[in-house]
Amino acid sequence: MTTSGSIPTEPSSPGQPSRFAAGSTVRVWDLPVRITHWSFALLVPAMWWSAENSQWGWHKRLGLVLLGLLVFRLLWGFFGTRTARFSSFVKGPGAVLDYLRGHAGPLIGHSPLAALSVVALLGVMLVQVGAGLFSGDPYDGMTGPLNPLIGIALADALTEWHEWFYWVVLAMAALHLAAIAYYGAVKHDDLVSPMLSGEKTVNAMVEENDRTNWLRFLICAGLALGFALWIASGAPPLS
Repeated sequence: MTTSGSIPTEPSSPGQPSRFAAGSTVRVWDLPVRITHWSFALLVPAMWWSAENSQWGWHKRLGLVLLGLLVFRLLWGFFGTRTARFSSFVKGPGAVLDYLRGHAGPLIGHSPLAALSVVALLGVMLVQVGAGLFSGDPYDGMTGPLNPLIGIALADALTEWHEWFYWVVLAMAALHLAAIAYYGAVKHDDLVSPMLSGEKTVNAMVEENDRTNWLRFLICAGLALGFALWIASGAPPLS
């Protein structure tokens, strides 16, 4: 939502976002994106703590929550608001080079370069959660919900992968934080506040983000929840 001093400089067609001049405060991130973003930031260290302290029940539950959120974010990347959709920020090498050369036009949301970080973070978290679903030792009494579907040798290999791959996730998260610090300190571009409030004061004319379609949100959230519960039950046949 724009502030009271933010008046569209160009009229918009019905259903189309308005364009706002420099100095206006515009919508950037919808609430579902912000909730999933900060949930990821909390869940990754919480899962590390639960594993280090052998709180395996909590580790398993938190892993399933993370799985559901990842599935939701993937769905929201196709059916969410404009800045949430992958098509709005995942670009080819040419767009990334143009951005690095300073030739990209004004934008809100993720830049083509930041898109690489987003995709990488989602990817490594999916790999980590996926390995965890199959890992564990039934003789120790704690296994992932899909462990019975594979043999002992493969489960052991995935368990080892799950243990060391966490450091890849941590490295990607550290790189992400370093980029945020760089943008704030060097480019004077605050990336944290918009992810808290959902709004940003822009320095060029832009189109603000569209409003959240809550019906699409409920459908995506329901599908993600259903998938996580199905996995939690061991992925039984649906027929």
